Amino acid sequence: MAKSRVQFICQNCGSVHQRWAGKCDACGEWNTLVEEGTSGGIGSGPANTRNARKGRPVVLTTLSGDIEDAPRIISGIGELDRATGGGFVRGSALLVGGDPGIGKSTLLTQAAAALASQGHRIVYVSGEEAVAQIRLRAQRLGVASAPVELAAETNVEDILATIADGKRPDLVILDSIQTLWTDLADSAPGTVTQVRAAAQAMIRYAKSTGAAIVLVGHVTKEGQIAGPRVVEHMVDAVLYFEGEGGHHYRILRTVKNRFGPTDEIGVFEMSDKGLREVANPSELFLGERHAKSPGAAVFAGMEGTRPVLVEIQALVAPSSLGTPRRAVVGWDGARLSMILAVLEAHCGVRFGSHDVYLNVAGGYRISEPAADLAVAAALVSSLTGLALPADCVYFGEISLSGAVRPVAHAQQRLKEAEKLGFGSAVLPLGSEELVGANGSGGIGAGAFQPTELADLVARIAGSRRSRVDEQD
Repeated sequence: MAKSRVQFICQNCGSVHQRWAGKCDACGEWNTLVEEGTSGGIGSGPANTRNARKGRPVVLTTLSGDIEDAPRIISGIGELDRATGGGFVRGSALLVGGDPGIGKSTLLTQAAAALASQGHRIVYVSGEEAVAQIRLRAQRLGVASAPVELAAETNVEDILATIADGKRPDLVILDSIQTLWTDLADSAPGTVTQVRAAAQAMIRYAKSTGAAIVLVGHVTKEGQIAGPRVVEHMVDAVLYFEGEGGHHYRILRTVKNRFGPTDEIGVFEMSDKGLREVANPSELFLGERHAKSPGAAVFAGMEGTRPVLVEIQALVAPSSLGTPRRAVVGWDGARLSMILAVLEAHCGVRFGSHDVYLNVAGGYRISEPAADLAVAAALVSSLTGLALPADCVYFGEISLSGAVRPVAHAQQRLKEAEKLGFGSAVLPLGSEELVGANGSGGIGAGAFQPTELADLVARIAGSRRSRVDEQD
């Protein structure tokens, strides 16, 4: 009888090692190698090939043929349907990740209750909570009367046998994938082998039966879904549920979607009665705005097909340190360093003896470079002590040469700003036709379009001289 081999698998990247080491050679992480057998899962050797069946031929087809739109299950929760691309696709697998306590289970409980009330068969399987705990949450959310079928189980084979009994479920929610284990793998639950094998079994069931599967995933300290990254490649959509501990809102962000856009967001507000949809996120992020304070600029951004207005706050203060401090919340720190360098090199604005703090109001996170112009305006406003116009929005990308470059969706940004009462805008020069399309009497009539960042700095500094002249 052949001796069973033992291998060591990295719990971060899934690479296989023949012997234990303190550091993974593939990803560089420390203390992530775990001993696992080779009888199943990753690293299976030739011993598993004795009982391997002979392959059968599959039918090959062509690229041309009839195409049907993917049938979807609409939950009725508008923000959730927006993030998923129009609802849950039958036969698809969706992975939802987020920090502990952010509201993943609350959101899925509300979605399960909404779908079950429409007549769909919904199965909610929890590996972390007992049935009584789920019932308590449902009572708090006011959805205890919804006909959702509950179970507390972690074995994949038992779950598949349970949901196969009776009518095929329309949606199966598994909370969470890290707690599931299968008899096909010998390792402990939560390891790379078990997570991969359990996810593979559930996805195979979804594809073969047409039921939609939602997997809940834990998040690491770096903000990534725990476990092997191969799980994100296996599923059809990956959603991240984000939010700051000091704020009551939550953002459901799409990072992968085979059946829809990959940059949509859904905005929710957390309350004691559960998650409430926020139909107009711009009003939420601008609700507590102080218009007359220096260092505040309103950025007109885009999240997928949705324009979002958010306030960018900057504080430039004299520093007593040899190396001034740079702190950023909600934006890329490297991008801030670049904007500061452009302001110093091409505009003559010196930040070398000042601490710089940048914050995106409301805990919102910006990833697009169109926020460069708003950040630069907020920095100059804070340094000079001059408040920017309260009815002005900013968007545009800044190059290393100091030029202001055009960005996409200028017309949608301006329309959203005009709807919220803004009367002027600062935007790149390449958007004349889009500004004109808004109408001569709209926000485009008061638009300022600088070609260089120095033009904007001169305009802000010129407002100080005009105020001095008025006082004289």
